[in-house]
Amino acid sequence: MPQDMPPVGGYEAVQFKRNLPFRGLFRPGTLIAGGAVLMAFGWYKLVTGIREQNELAREKMWARIHLIPLLQAEEDRDQVRRHLADQAREKELLGENIKVYHSDRFVRPTFAVTPATVSKE
Repeated sequence: MPQDMPPVGGYEAVQFKRNLPFRGLFRPGTLIAGGAVLMAFGWYKLVTGIREQNELAREKMWARIHLIPLLQAEEDRDQVRRHLADQAREKELLGENIKVYHSDRFVRPTFAVTPATVSKE
């Protein structure tokens, strides 16, 4: 019995490669690079937002600092008005102004707000 021999010209080539379509943009390297770009953009926006908040807080603080003299002057005018009204009321009730302190130095009064009527319930 004769031995089987290869055909004349040889056998056909065996296809051993996978015959799958091209995967497109969703390769692992592309996904990792896209995630890194997205994360970098998020960190950039976070840092710029924090810097903006710090700048707004600094601006607000300086605005308040520059308003302090105006508010102090307004409070002083109100105290002078109250002081003169108290002296006029004292002169009307007592006939003269009595000095409480032993100097001419102005002492800022301490006002305590009390209710007009006190109920004992």
